[in-house]
Amino acid sequence: MSGDGGQRARVLLVDDDRDLLALLGFLVEQAGLEPLGASDPVTALDLFEKREPAVAVLDLSLRPWDGFELLAELRRRSATLPIIVLTARNHEDDKVRALDMGADDYVVKPFGHRELVARVRARVRRAENGKAAETMPPVLEVGRLRLDAVAQTLEIDGEILRLTATELRLLQYLMANSNTVVPTAAVAKHVWGYDDAPAREVLRVTAYRLRRKLGRAGEHRRLIHTVPGVGLKLLAG
Repeated sequence: MSGDGGQRARVLLVDDDRDLLALLGFLVEQAGLEPLGASDPVTALDLFEKREPAVAVLDLSLRPWDGFELLAELRRRSATLPIIVLTARNHEDDKVRALDMGADDYVVKPFGHRELVARVRARVRRAENGKAAETMPPVLEVGRLRLDAVAQTLEIDGEILRLTATELRLLQYLMANSNTVVPTAAVAKHVWGYDDAPAREVLRVTAYRLRRKLGRAGEHRRLIHTVPGVGLKLLAG
């Protein structure tokens, strides 16, 4: 898998455990990608600016400032860089916070090697193919919802809400299939590029965050419904 001119896509890897960093580098190299390893946030930002990675994989427990700060800074510098959080923190609050701050995916240590590589490759493919932009119109209007993919905003009853990249892709897919129960597997495949237990957990948290944002916009009737054992349904109206 390569970028422009046959160059291998670069993956920024950030973890202060040097043994794990070496393992991550080996896995990425075996997948045909170029690893960019950093054990601290300062080095990570320097590599980001100089080497332009296609994907970032970062831990949350870093020094001198933690991974949340690095996540926020990376997202401030790039709205489109796919960011995968790889961490031992399994608390619900940490997942919600990381995804709220713009992480695209959340993988808990210990992790399956093939699982992580599949996620990285899926993110590289999406970045190279521009998949989201190709398959959905830039503006979608369903009922009281108006979604602008370019501005990454949702308008509901005249109020403008900012969305993260994953919230945007999830809502795009649900709006394109409004009033229909969309199977969980199909949603996970479209938004994250794979369907497994961790992806479904991130889907659950992302749907929760979307519902919360809609509620803050004054929406008292739930628009996004979970159909247990089946999937999600967006009610338009």
